[in-house]
Amino acid sequence: MLKTKISRRSLLQLSAGGLVALGATRFATPAIAKTSKISWRMQSLWDGGTTPQKYEERFVQKVAEKTDGAFELKLFSAGQIVPPAQSFDAVRGGAFQLMKTFDGYTAGKIPAHAFISTIPFGYKNSADYAAWFYDLGGLEMARQSYMPAGLHYIAPTIYDQEPIHSKVEIKTIADFKDKKGRFTGLASTVMAGFGVAVTPLPTSEVYSALDKGLIDIADRGDLQANLDAGLAEVAKFIILPGVHQPTTATSYVANKAAFDSLPNDFQVALAEAAREISDEYQAQKTQSDASALAAFKDKGVTVIELDEADVSANRSKAAEIWRKAAKNDALANKILDSQIAQMQKLGLLA
Repeated sequence: MLKTKISRRSLLQLSAGGLVALGATRFATPAIAKTSKISWRMQSLWDGGTTPQKYEERFVQKVAEKTDGAFELKLFSAGQIVPPAQSFDAVRGGAFQLMKTFDGYTAGKIPAHAFISTIPFGYKNSADYAAWFYDLGGLEMARQSYMPAGLHYIAPTIYDQEPIHSKVEIKTIADFKDKKGRFTGLASTVMAGFGVAVTPLPTSEVYSALDKGLIDIADRGDLQANLDAGLAEVAKFIILPGVHQPTTATSYVANKAAFDSLPNDFQVALAEAAREISDEYQAQKTQSDASALAAFKDKGVTVIELDEADVSANRSKAAEIWRKAAKNDALANKILDSQIAQMQKLGLLA
């Protein structure tokens, strides 16, 4: 018998099209009994041995446990099958069935993806962003964004802020003007709107770009990852909060034909495992952020806290840039309207 702990909410949320209903699960055991083992290949967003990759390993294990070993995900780290930038087309074409991705990478082609990845100056904590996905229709809209490409958005991994590492002192939002910085996705557009000369470098080049003075400020990853990468050696300031990326959602995205062919129980297992990993990763990040920040200070890095009033005062300017980034895309504007309405209720926007 399946060892899933499937909530009524998760069953109803699995698909906007109603792929799963409560009644369907009553026949889970015979469905599994008649299903031979299914094996998928999955390429991650992370390098092998990193903390995020270890959580993808946990995701794979959870899916196997929830299906009594009948659904196997063979996990590959970033670039092992195709370069990360080619994952979207590779999954769409069936080279492998599942990817972990950052939707901001495809925001240039699909404007809606800017808002299901991160919103600069937006949500202040991961719980509010998660509420948009799970309680306010975000999952369904994310799935709509992928459907034309023959892909299925399963669920996000949501976590809170990433820092800005700087070679120069930044005390106010106005101080970002005329600085050279590395940002990606919607953050590139928003930070450019605040006067930053943006260079979208690969993550692997951030250390050397800071070291050589090619950039003054940089987004790279979470505090622990950046500590491991040695950023304390090349940037003597950390700017918090990370206004460019106050909350982040990476995502599990599958080939739609492959996903649709799965037994309903396997589809639920993917969604359940994804949400559990999201919660576990954020809990772990809270702890690692505290220890990493202490380690940065021990290495002589100065942590600068931006004034909350200054950040809030500039949020409306950022919102104007969000709207421009949505362009004339109907779905992007629908998503943004929904998120702005939530932020107004949260008191983030007037």
